[in-house]
Amino acid sequence: MAKKRVYQVAKDFQISSEALLSIIRELGLKVKSHMSVVDKKMLSAIEEKFRKEREAVKEEYALKKRKLEERKKKEEFELPVEKVKAKEVKIRRRDRLRKLEKKRLEVKKKKGVFLREKFEKGIDKKEIKESVKKTLASIETIKKFKKYRRRTSDKKEGEKVEPTNLIRVSEYVSVAELASLMGVKPTDVISKCLELGFVATINQRLDMDTIETIALEFGFNVEPTKEIGLEETEEEEREADLKPRAPVITIMGHVDHGKTSLLDYIRKSNVIAGESGGITQHIGAYEVKLPDGDITFLDTPGHEAFTAMRARGVQITDIVVLMIAANDSVMPQTIEAIDHARAAGVPIIVVINKMDLPDANSEPIKEQLAKLNLVPEEWGGKTIVVEISAKTGMGVNRLLEMILLQAEMMELEANPNRKAQGVIVESELSRGRGVICTVLVQKGTLKTGDCFVSGAYHGKVRAMFDERGNLVRNVGPSTPVLVLGASGTPQAGDTFMVTGTEAEAREISAKRIRLKREQDLRQVKRLSLTDVYEQIEEGKVKDLKLIIKGDVDGSVEALSDTLEKISTLEVRVKVIHKAVGPINESDVLLAAASEAIVIGFHVRPSTRAREVASREKVDVRLYQVIYEVQSDIKKALEGLLEPEVSEIISGTAEVRDVFRISGVGQVAGCLVTEGNIKRRDKVRIIRDGVVIYDGVVFSLKRFKDDVREVASGLECGIKIEDYNDIKIGDVIEAYEVKELARKLE
Repeated sequence: MAKKRVYQVAKDFQISSEALLSIIRELGLKVKSHMSVVDKKMLSAIEEKFRKEREAVKEEYALKKRKLEERKKKEEFELPVEKVKAKEVKIRRRDRLRKLEKKRLEVKKKKGVFLREKFEKGIDKKEIKESVKKTLASIETIKKFKKYRRRTSDKKEGEKVEPTNLIRVSEYVSVAELASLMGVKPTDVISKCLELGFVATINQRLDMDTIETIALEFGFNVEPTKEIGLEETEEEEREADLKPRAPVITIMGHVDHGKTSLLDYIRKSNVIAGESGGITQHIGAYEVKLPDGDITFLDTPGHEAFTAMRARGVQITDIVVLMIAANDSVMPQTIEAIDHARAAGVPIIVVINKMDLPDANSEPIKEQLAKLNLVPEEWGGKTIVVEISAKTGMGVNRLLEMILLQAEMMELEANPNRKAQGVIVESELSRGRGVICTVLVQKGTLKTGDCFVSGAYHGKVRAMFDERGNLVRNVGPSTPVLVLGASGTPQAGDTFMVTGTEAEAREISAKRIRLKREQDLRQVKRLSLTDVYEQIEEGKVKDLKLIIKGDVDGSVEALSDTLEKISTLEVRVKVIHKAVGPINESDVLLAAASEAIVIGFHVRPSTRAREVASREKVDVRLYQVIYEVQSDIKKALEGLLEPEVSEIISGTAEVRDVFRISGVGQVAGCLVTEGNIKRRDKVRIIRDGVVIYDGVVFSLKRFKDDVREVASGLECGIKIEDYNDIKIGDVIEAYEVKELARKLE
């Protein structure tokens, strides 16, 4: 049988490689990565685990079914008269509600015909809406209660009843924030995500469907809440105001498959030269003007550490361009990119790059794509596949034609004549300019001087620049722009909206800050005995404390997520502070007080910070490439691991006689049966198979001479330090203890 690797076995079981790696490690088996070989023992253990889980689920469902049947029988035969009456009332009420619903639908239908006739005569939509509301309100005589609401005798009629186990969340909260709201550990939420069939990290943002599914698993109801201020900006769009807009394209794929090289060729620039290590470490937004139309490109990093950044790229995109190298194959990160695109519900255009290489072969890649339900058009599917060479430019024009054709079919439109609304793609802190936000405008037109709110921060647009640094004054939909003037650095993925006045922007910002503070205070809970025990157990875990400073928010978040994943049960990475901007004096003082290491990613410490770090002996590490940070932190964690203690039996001696010497004590006359016995060796005295003493060889003699070592087969006299109860027949076992440095898997 051909050897299978982890990712191949994961594909057979229809789960992700990360989920299978977690399962294998739970079984106590050692694997390094998704490329590790799975032997027969591992495979049988995995199959056995899945079999047991299937049986457990079947038993659980059977038990629930049995209990339900028993309860029904009990209710049928032993139901008291009062309950029977209550049941009859409930049935009558249900029939009454059904009749009312039927009547409501008939009224709606009649009103729909009437309103359509009035609309054709030129009546405004607002008047129609008011008419519908009045009609429905007039027939809604009975209030429907939600499942989680209960009417109790002590509540007055019409009084609002708060549902139990209800959490109010906004979309795209992180796993850690959701766990805090439910009062459970983030690890429990991550485990539940794995059970549901997808891998999530502690900082990963979740969509509303996923949040509701996870909350239900923990017994909570979810009430979606919109961000403060967004309700006021939602305007009803009229079809006459909508105009065609440029498509927003996200280029995704594995590391070194040519994503940025393609953008280089299209933009006639050299972005790679400005990236450390030849890999993209930031999300870049670029606008490309073509004769047939404009296209906005988002270039997301392909390294596995920037999963969260790739996810944010998909949330604001119209079409995903998936890059695969012709001399490679569909990698795990490529599959991950496909999952992100499908979750966002956006079409995928597959680009097979590096077709100019002699070993290029696109057919195996197309076969792999077909297995992932991305069947190429030439094979009878619906997926557009374009073969190109980003280096020579072969097929690039056809790719642009396909993108514009797909966008034309999607009929992308937006209203440019309204207040601007968009998304923060990236944010950074510049010494000369202050806070710089990369904003992708989605609706309306952004102008210089507009007041805006983004996240918990507000501001006024002081200046705007395109990706080449040219000053611009007006920016329409689907256009990326650098905006100056924010009061702080918002997180990548935050909404960006323009307000009427600066006072309004300040008010919304203050409300959001107050709401965030209230949520944080609400999350504080009292300590129980279980919590105390868990804290004692956590106290045994050694922490490597870090302070992370970076040039942009996306890199800081992704770096923090990557380093925290290195943690184990014995040692862990604890990020006590992370922020955007250069390393300052307060960062170094915090590190000195917390015994932490300061990591600067694409930033440098100020002169004053260097002086304080030198005086306080704080370790400040500066990096340009994420691989180097990951490697160094892993080595530091290995240094915190307790060494692996191994014991080696160096020699064994059998006591043949015992001598008492005045002033010395007992001396054992021994025959060395195995190995060697040395002076100052650690020894155990074993009597009848039981260790009765553990000590050190004080002196070692051959006849009357002191010796350093006695070999196997020779007789000698042994004096054990501070022990005088040796008997004939005892076994003296000499051993060495070696401490070996451990490595993280």
